[in-house]
Amino acid sequence: MIHPELRYYDFGEGVTAFSSTRRGGYSEGNYGEFNINRYCGDKPESIAQNREALCDLLGISDDCLLMPHQVHLTEVVAIDEAFLNLSTDEQQQRQEGVDALMTNVSNVCIGVSTADCIPVLLFDAEHHAVCAIHAGWRGTVQRIVEVAVDKMKKAYHSNPQKMMAQIGPGISLDSFEVGDEVYEAFEKAGFEMLHISHHEEKWHIDLPLCNRLQLEGVGVPREHISVASDCTFRQPDTWFSARRLGINSGRIFTGIMLK
Repeated sequence: MIHPELRYYDFGEGVTAFSSTRRGGYSEGNYGEFNINRYCGDKPESIAQNREALCDLLGISDDCLLMPHQVHLTEVVAIDEAFLNLSTDEQQQRQEGVDALMTNVSNVCIGVSTADCIPVLLFDAEHHAVCAIHAGWRGTVQRIVEVAVDKMKKAYHSNPQKMMAQIGPGISLDSFEVGDEVYEAFEKAGFEMLHISHHEEKWHIDLPLCNRLQLEGVGVPREHISVASDCTFRQPDTWFSARRLGINSGRIFTGIMLK
């Protein structure tokens, strides 16, 4: 069996965290090689083969590999025993319109799908809890990372000062060119524009930095936050980029699983 080539993140013992690259799967064309996103036009049989290969690598069954249908909002869903006891259809319905998952259940891989947007992983070793967040520019403006940290505090009594965070591969400041309306949305949301943006022919915004600053703002220490240096747009051989390939293309899966 072909296995996906993953970029692993070091959170220490008790957790596996990673982002999938394009390599090591069964999809073709703009979906090649590894894609498990059901909502971007890939062949169902290729997605099924890729999911099987990832589950084999992680040592879990397919029903323990969870990814929501994201809509660029701030809904966060907790994956608990009650959720896992739902039927497959009920689970999929519960994950509609969701942009972050969190859990304290072992051997369940939760993750989000991106192709230029910013994936963020959180790990609370003290309370054995994790979270996977999809932060596109809309989610970033709406401060989904802050929402997710608050949800973990309420659900698991997580202390942000003891959390670890990984900001995964996404589009870089230099490549993320935006119109005035996007710049104005960040400005109206209270972001310090001199710090997160610059202007060439158009505005550019630093989404990884925006999310790192949000984490710091809610108490996650800077030394606990790792930021991937990769740019999805500039490294098309390794990562999917919707800006480069169009929306009918594969997606990166950034996942995290408690052991």
